[in-house]
Amino acid sequence: MPVRHFNQIELAARWNISPRTLERWRWAGEGPQFIKLGGRVIYRLEDVEAFEAEQIRQATPNVPRAMA
Repeated sequence: MPVRHFNQIELAARWNISPRTLERWRWAGEGPQFIKLGGRVIYRLEDVEAFEAEQIRQATPNVPRAMA
C-alpha cells in the first residue's frame, strides 16, 4: 500500500484551517509529526490520522470561568 503524504496546503484544506496555523504549530512543537525534506514539509497520512485520533474528546474539561 503506498504511503500518502500531504503538503501544508493540502492538510490545511483537510482541516479547514490556515496554513499559517500549521506553521505556528510546527514552531511551537504542536500538531502532527512532520517530515522536512530540504525546504519541503510533508505530513504522512498515518501521522495525520494519529493526531486526529488523539484529539477525540468525550466532553469539554470542566474549566473554571473567570469571574465577571
